[in-house]
Amino acid sequence: MSSKQSNSNSDIILAPQCAVCGTALSGPLSYIFRLAGISRGTSNPNTCTRCNMHIVEGRIVELTVLFADLTKFTELTHELGPEQTHKVVSAFLDMATNILIRYGAFIDKYIGDAVMAFFNIPIRQEIHTALAVDASAEIQAGLEKLRKLFNLDLNASIGIATGWARVGVLGSTVRKDYTAIGDVVNLAARLEAQASPGEILVQDNVYQKVTANFPDICPETLALKGFREPVVGYRLGGCGGVPHRHGEKYREPAPAMSLGSVIFALLGAPCAVGTMIGPIAMGLGAGSLFGAMTSHWAFFDKPMFQYPLFALATAGSLGNLYTLRYAHKIRKQRKEGMIAMTRLERSRMMLVTGFSIATLLLVTYEIYLHIKMPTM
Repeated sequence: MSSKQSNSNSDIILAPQCAVCGTALSGPLSYIFRLAGISRGTSNPNTCTRCNMHIVEGRIVELTVLFADLTKFTELTHELGPEQTHKVVSAFLDMATNILIRYGAFIDKYIGDAVMAFFNIPIRQEIHTALAVDASAEIQAGLEKLRKLFNLDLNASIGIATGWARVGVLGSTVRKDYTAIGDVVNLAARLEAQASPGEILVQDNVYQKVTANFPDICPETLALKGFREPVVGYRLGGCGGVPHRHGEKYREPAPAMSLGSVIFALLGAPCAVGTMIGPIAMGLGAGSLFGAMTSHWAFFDKPMFQYPLFALATAGSLGNLYTLRYAHKIRKQRKEGMIAMTRLERSRMMLVTGFSIATLLLVTYEIYLHIKMPTM
């Protein structure tokens, strides 16, 4: 069963396992993964830390970007002062974050009183645009509680855009963050800036996915800073309709917990849109090959040493090969989201494959020699 983390605004349903790779995030098995440094991610607690942050090179993926921002923030700060403004902004971001996570969003960053989130990465969502709109509508509705709590006229403007962007780690040698770069990010930010208080301003291709829930809304041609061509947008605020709650109806099936997912979680490092062989697998591959080669040393050329080392080397190699097979299975399931492996992924895969095959061949050869020429 799923556990719940409650606060004054909403409930976050905490999944028992990672929505991307199936790693156990609660229960007795989760303690094993924690020893390997795998726990709930901070950007979405229903994904594990390695699925959140392990990409180094990055990929081009389709995603929906959402910006939500409290309006008249400067005036609010001047009127309330820094201490009370901090409480108001903290309550808004807490409310918005809980809702976004419930709809499967990845929280990219907070910018003052604004939150930026992605949909369809790392959790694959067939209806990510509709989920983003539903989450936005719930954020707007959630502001009513904050208005009563602080006795303030609080409003938010929200912008949503869907498109392709490069996701990956970006930053300096001192600090790096996982983020997205592309026109879709800039477009969502510009749409949010053009949205009036209480509005959800969406790009045309977003609106086409939710037309049935927001009928009779006229398109508007927008001149946005940084975009040469006009952008067609739709203002969903004040439509009077209640959007269909896809978040309550639609749930991506979580990967089944299996021996493969356990081995892969420890030896591999599933990441946001791909799979990467982890450092433990690299060390295990090298260690297995080393164990298989010890028979050439006089000290270890005895059955009491050889057989345990051969067994461990074989187990390590088979574990790594199973990890590679499981990684291929995950990539195949991702369909359009999976393009080609990055250079780092390919190099690690080839290195671990080479270690594993060389180890198995060497162990097989040593066993053959012992059978053909038994020790007297």
